[in-house]
Amino acid sequence: MSDQRIVSDNASVEPEAQAPAGEGKDIAQDNNGFVIEASKISKVFPGVQALKDVDFALRRGEVLAVVGENGAGKSTLMKILAGVDSQSSGTIKVNGEEVRIGTVDRALELGITLVHQELNLCDNLTIADNVFLGREKVFKGLGGVKQVARLVDKASSEAETEELLKKVGLDLPASTLVRDLTIGSQQLVEIAKALSIHAKVVIFDEPTSSLSGPETERLFAVIKDLKDHGFSVIYISHRLGEVKHVADRVVVLRDGEVTGELSADEITKEAMIRLMVGRDIEKFYAIKHTVSDQVRLEVRDFIVPKQPGKPINLKVHAGEILVLAGLVGAGRTEFAQALYGIDQPWAGKILIDEKEVQIRDPIDAIRAGMLLVPEDRKLHGLVTEMDVMNNIALPGLKDRLSKFGIINAQKAQGVSAEMVTKLDIRLHDLTQIAQTLSGGNQQKVVLGKWLSMEPRVLLLDEPTRGIDVVAKEEVYKLMERLSESGVAMLVISSEMQEVLSIADRIAVMCEGTVTGELLPDQFSEENVLKLATETTRHG
Repeated sequence: MSDQRIVSDNASVEPEAQAPAGEGKDIAQDNNGFVIEASKISKVFPGVQALKDVDFALRRGEVLAVVGENGAGKSTLMKILAGVDSQSSGTIKVNGEEVRIGTVDRALELGITLVHQELNLCDNLTIADNVFLGREKVFKGLGGVKQVARLVDKASSEAETEELLKKVGLDLPASTLVRDLTIGSQQLVEIAKALSIHAKVVIFDEPTSSLSGPETERLFAVIKDLKDHGFSVIYISHRLGEVKHVADRVVVLRDGEVTGELSADEITKEAMIRLMVGRDIEKFYAIKHTVSDQVRLEVRDFIVPKQPGKPINLKVHAGEILVLAGLVGAGRTEFAQALYGIDQPWAGKILIDEKEVQIRDPIDAIRAGMLLVPEDRKLHGLVTEMDVMNNIALPGLKDRLSKFGIINAQKAQGVSAEMVTKLDIRLHDLTQIAQTLSGGNQQKVVLGKWLSMEPRVLLLDEPTRGIDVVAKEEVYKLMERLSESGVAMLVISSEMQEVLSIADRIAVMCEGTVTGELLPDQFSEENVLKLATETTRHG
């Protein structure tokens, strides 16, 4: 039975027999139109007060943006509303009635769902299996197959999933394995999953951090459609430009407290920043580089396995930031991973300081002085269950921080403390577990881990993904210092303002090959997008 599989009775739910979570109840009746009212919400973790007396309200049919620096408490508040965590004190009302959420199932019963910033998918399952995980569609009336097991109606699940995928602009078969998708496509699957639950309140936590321009526009259309149909949306983003575009109202958090609220006609980037950091920041992109004539990294006729027949040729000079632009799926991450030895190229040469190097695995790359800050910090950048000190010290344990197989703990602690200070990583001490940090501070730990290795070539795949404007400024200043010391940087970025602002030179990829390069006097969004949609190699 190609369209059937068996699941245990207690693991499946018949959608035909019960309404999806949130459906059939209007949680926004009366009560001045408020869907959710939170009063004096506080949350204390060991050594950290994440939220303090937060008041918060959401209206029916409203898009409410919640902004703030990393560590301001945004994600913590959203996890409480979505039942992932519980408040230490304070009250929450849904439809005017006080509730204790406490679990994800309870939140779903109340019609609240969260699209996480960090992807929460099973990569060994198909898209359809992920969308309906725990709510599988089953055949009815099979007589002998009663309380022992049920047959999953796979064809029906896939058909409904493909309709949801169309709504989020993802043109893929529902039978596709999630592990074969790009991070951007996985993010869209998360959104489709949220829509399948029929929730009345949808919380988006950094939903565009991995999306291309067209995918972002599609998401905005999805949000507008939700709003038009009476859904309420909470939107968290560090991209303040898109907040102005999508939000009806903005609530700003700083250090776990609400510092202000902006109505639609008050929303400006400057006003949001002032409430976020307590001061004005005039310029975030002020990197000035001294680029050497010395070619630090050269790639000749390099062919990545997923794009056979499309050789890549690039040069990056000492002290230069070469930004690799392109749409999601252009092959930029695959190229970086092959350079770093994660995947083996089919052909080509890598030269560092004009000497050919053989990179068979990441250890070879590290020893050659070429390091990679990966796109997915949770999956590839951190050991999330390990403390900050050991995460930062990890890559240096074999060659730098040990002798005769014995780790020098004092030296490891010193290196880690230095990186925490340099990058202003916010934590209570070096023994804090990495997964308890905010997303931005986790990203800083990943950066610190590799910067402690004193790279000659640094590959940065979406280095500011999911971090706030102040943290971005710190990363850019760090990149400036690295360029001054002669480090060559190949930066992958999907944020157009960042691409145009930090680059000394821009190389654009489309369908696995470089379609052109731009010098500063040629920088424009139009020129980048033109090259990003071409399939013929230039120059």
